[in-house]
Amino acid sequence: MSAKIIKDGVYAVGAVDWNERHFHGHTYMTRRGVTYNSYLIIDEKITLIDTVRKSFEKELLENIRSILDPSKIDTIIINHIEPDHSGAFLEVLKACPNAKVYGTGKARDGLLKYYGVSGDWIAVKSGQSLKIGKRTLEFIDVPMIHWPDSMFTYCAYDKILFSNDGFGQHYATNKLFDDEVNFDVLMEEAQKYYANILWPFNMLVASELAAISKLNLAVDFIAPSHGLVWRKYISDIMEKYLYWSAHKYKKRIAVVYETMWNSTEKMARKIVEGITSEGVEAILFDVTKNDRTDIVSYMMDAKGWVFGSSTHDGWMLPVIAEFLHFLKGSKAIGRKSFAFGSYGWSGEAVKDIEDTISNITTFDPFFRVVFNPTEEELNKCFELGKSFALKIKNEE
Repeated sequence: MSAKIIKDGVYAVGAVDWNERHFHGHTYMTRRGVTYNSYLIIDEKITLIDTVRKSFEKELLENIRSILDPSKIDTIIINHIEPDHSGAFLEVLKACPNAKVYGTGKARDGLLKYYGVSGDWIAVKSGQSLKIGKRTLEFIDVPMIHWPDSMFTYCAYDKILFSNDGFGQHYATNKLFDDEVNFDVLMEEAQKYYANILWPFNMLVASELAAISKLNLAVDFIAPSHGLVWRKYISDIMEKYLYWSAHKYKKRIAVVYETMWNSTEKMARKIVEGITSEGVEAILFDVTKNDRTDIVSYMMDAKGWVFGSSTHDGWMLPVIAEFLHFLKGSKAIGRKSFAFGSYGWSGEAVKDIEDTISNITTFDPFFRVVFNPTEEELNKCFELGKSFALKIKNEE
């Protein structure tokens, strides 16, 4: 990625990671790659906003050098310290020996812990600002979007909100703006990003959005630290964030299961048939064949959740167990569920499903069968799916 102009005097200078497929360890599958966005502002005080992941520092510094000598940078703003944003911090400090560093107090503490240095640090918080010439940068605390140290930086002169992990997408591309790529793909990645990164912090996201709204900021661009810069579809992504953070959902159902000898899969397919017979949308996910990143993205705005597992050694199967432990961190509210499964002699899996995620959903009575389901039992699965769909469809 070469340096790209957002507005006169404002450049995107970050890096594209075309081949990254696993983010946050292995919790997030990034099929379209990742960008690590960093922004350079040319004014009386040359300012760099955020850095990039370690191993991409060379690309960052080369992009900066295509505009000016990095040693001329006066100001470094750290909106968030997670290593995908701060990994190049040490190399940037070396290249910018005279720069003062701005960020929250928690950001400074975190950088010291990560790297042993924080530079010539100035702690800032909401309501404070920094004049860098004709531009004044305003700082906005947004703790838990999505770490305690997080903040946004706003430039009224250019009407740009530098939002770090807010409004991001994992989408590697040589394009810069939202209207230069397919809108549906962009919004798919934005939803996937929210579901897997920000969903657990819905209440805080809603609170921070309300606080930012009261500031009445004029925003022509939202420049996140991952993905495309928003300029055309700002109202669309803001509307989605308000929708997602309010725990809203559609009258659709996710059926998620793991099977051992296909008995539970047969039940799952019949349940989906029953659901769709009532005109309710449903998608069937085998957790061993679908990435949880995609499953969680669909589930975030699905009203109904159905879970199935065979019983093995007195417990549900291991992949769905891992998935449910991941899902319980979403802190979802208002969902309705039921569990089902097959077993040989004990049948604990369905109860284990309920016990694992009872904090985020309410359960209808479970259904389980011994060994292979009979035709009568498969008909029962169809009716269960049908009645569950009616409950989802008719609920206000």
